[in-house]
Amino acid sequence: MTDQFSLTEDQLAIQDMAQKFTADAITPNAGRWDEEHIFPRDVIKQSADLGFGGIYVSEESGGIGLGRLESAIIMEAMAYGCPSTSAFISIHNMAAWMIDTFGAQAVKDKYLPDLISMEKISSYCLTEPGAGSDAASLKTKAVRDGDHYVVNGSKAFISGGGENELYVTMTRTSDDGASGVTCLVIEKDMEGVSFGANEKKLGWHSQPTAQVNFDNVRVPVENRVGGEGEGFRIAMAGLDGGRLNIGACSLGGAQRCLDEAVNYTKERKQFGKSISDFQNTQFMLADMATDLEASRALLYLAAAKVTQGAADKTKFAAMAKRLATDNGSKIVNDALQLFGGYGYLQDYPIERFWRDLRVHSILEGTNQVMRMIVSREMLRQ
Repeated sequence: MTDQFSLTEDQLAIQDMAQKFTADAITPNAGRWDEEHIFPRDVIKQSADLGFGGIYVSEESGGIGLGRLESAIIMEAMAYGCPSTSAFISIHNMAAWMIDTFGAQAVKDKYLPDLISMEKISSYCLTEPGAGSDAASLKTKAVRDGDHYVVNGSKAFISGGGENELYVTMTRTSDDGASGVTCLVIEKDMEGVSFGANEKKLGWHSQPTAQVNFDNVRVPVENRVGGEGEGFRIAMAGLDGGRLNIGACSLGGAQRCLDEAVNYTKERKQFGKSISDFQNTQFMLADMATDLEASRALLYLAAAKVTQGAADKTKFAAMAKRLATDNGSKIVNDALQLFGGYGYLQDYPIERFWRDLRVHSILEGTNQVMRMIVSREMLRQ
């Protein structure tokens, strides 16, 4: 029997499945992927065998139809091995969910089977060189021409850019600000689609990141997701779940580094005893564990609210993302400190997690924007 603050038997089974997949396929290889900048497409595709290509795509459309809490549990488990790879799978799932939730039957039938099986992988294209936090100012233009849209513009910092087959793209179809944004599915091989060089990043080395360029790309109207002018609403709805997932990736990375720090401080001896015997070490570990559990509790609550469609879901998703990513980075940083000079070396995994988690407070809306969302909701009451 479970109470309201415990995972159900089904959720524990999902967690166990994701943890076993991570232990077998991700954790043993993640260091090499990072060091050699390897995109592990084969392992990512293996995750589709577990249903992870359509985690919250409806069962009617061929997905496994889970809620946002179950998704967070999966992302947290995979991030224990590699936050970069887990986040990449999260982005694919957000794009697939958008097509399933807002797309007409034609666009669902056209793309969802290959997305769910991960025969094709999707990127999500919102950010532009001149439109970051101010996403509604995007300029990538889509002009209707008969039964096509002609798309021109560029998208920046796109995970999977140049590698993925599909790009769920927010475009401008009118000058009405947020109301003039329309969502289109654009294929990699459509004439006029090109990519910039792979970005040289601090972390997230297991996934390619590149600018995506559109030069008079003709996109069938049937590839539109939702109605004309509904794109910004779709983008914001997707970000509620995306924020939960990126927060969950921080939880998984922080948990891994906390576990590594506990084991290391027991083994490392200075002044004639294990450094875990010193009170300052014990207090650091206690604070790390407390911050992690507090972040996890808030994120799981926010995930339940997003699944339920609660009125305050966006506020809670922002709160949870802010807390989990800030605390996750602090926990990893403290773990590196406990490792001392060894933590700075690539012989140990801590520095990889330190680099990978740093971007989590920037993407899916910066943590400063998360504070704006929370305070705006508070002051609106």
